Amino acid sequence: MTTHRGSVASFFLRLGKKVWVRAALFTLIGIAVALVAGFVGPLLPFSVTIDLGQNAVGSLLQIIATAMLTVSTFSVTAMVTAFSSATTTATPRSTPLLITDTTSQNAVSTFVGAFTYSLVGIVALSTPYYTEQGRTILFVGTLVVIAIVVVTLLRWISHLSTFGRMADVIDRVEKAASAALEIHATSPALGAQVLRAVPVGARAVHADRVGYVTYLDVAALNRVAEDRDVRIYVEATPGRVADARIPLARVSGAVDDDLTTAVRAAFRIENHRTFEQDPRFGVIALTEIGSRALSPSTNDPGTAIEVIAALQRVLTRAIAIEPDTEVRYARVFIAPAELRDLAADAFRPLARDGAPHIEVQVRLQKCLASLAASAPRHAEVFRDAARAAFERSRRDLDRTDTSTLKAAIREAWAGI
Repeated sequence: MTTHRGSVASFFLRLGKKVWVRAALFTLIGIAVALVAGFVGPLLPFSVTIDLGQNAVGSLLQIIATAMLTVSTFSVTAMVTAFSSATTTATPRSTPLLITDTTSQNAVSTFVGAFTYSLVGIVALSTPYYTEQGRTILFVGTLVVIAIVVVTLLRWISHLSTFGRMADVIDRVEKAASAALEIHATSPALGAQVLRAVPVGARAVHADRVGYVTYLDVAALNRVAEDRDVRIYVEATPGRVADARIPLARVSGAVDDDLTTAVRAAFRIENHRTFEQDPRFGVIALTEIGSRALSPSTNDPGTAIEVIAALQRVLTRAIAIEPDTEVRYARVFIAPAELRDLAADAFRPLARDGAPHIEVQVRLQKCLASLAASAPRHAEVFRDAARAAFERSRRDLDRTDTSTLKAAIREAWAGI
């Protein structure tokens, strides 16, 4: 598992997930395929010709162009509808995960690429660009494009049956939360030293804009610290807001404008949190789905129970990982996110909003007991969360439900 990624690699990884990049790439491929037929035809040492009917290639390209324009419009509409549905029924924080879905991006990009291919082919056919052999190659290429489009369309129709549905959104957020938490569990301090205390006199380096820290290049910070013989104590870890109150970092040593600029360059600051390096954001997004399902207007305890199960899977995988204690960046100090904070992010909103629902509270207690049994060294964290959840629920449950919940708690926590 990759736990450290440079800022350049992170940039290209994020760029590759944007739909316009993939669509542009497929468009260029479509143009190249349409033009290469006329270029390659005269260069072949042998003759490849097929007795084509009157304007057969042009007719096929006309059909593809018309169909692909319609299908592309339909596909974009379906994607936007899925994004809107996820925003209103699950959580707006899940939308970026749907936007980066590779199946939908490949489908739209294929349709746009086929549309561009057909347009370029139609234009080129109206000129003397193609020889007779070039037209034959273009015809064969058109048949291949039709096959690719048909396969892509069938996969896209199958994908639409689940794309953006509640179960799909929960699975996507769970996967993103698991990835971030597993990386955090493997290297809680991102390869730096664990921050215990900031020395007196360390100078604060503030961001030049207010926003969330979404990425931290620890290797770059360490290079700066080695070059300038300083030590850097990170305060705005990924997921935190950098503003006038919270500096990006504090520096022990000589600080000048060049050092300040270099430290700021190691932090990526954006308007919204992302899943990449933020171990708490995925957990928060999952919990938001459960909290929305428990609102009086929705009243869907079943979805909240599914979210609790997803949180259990996420945290079980994370706490089972033994952290890598190797220090790769000795001059950088970072305070890792605490498990107690993660547990609060995950279960406090569900305990609050699910307090009147006995079925939710029973499932929550079983989840916390299972997590405590999975990691005895962290059992007290989950036991405290279970106590807090029970205190909230007993004020909202009637006497019968309270007795049922107490019995469920005794059974779940027996022997732990």
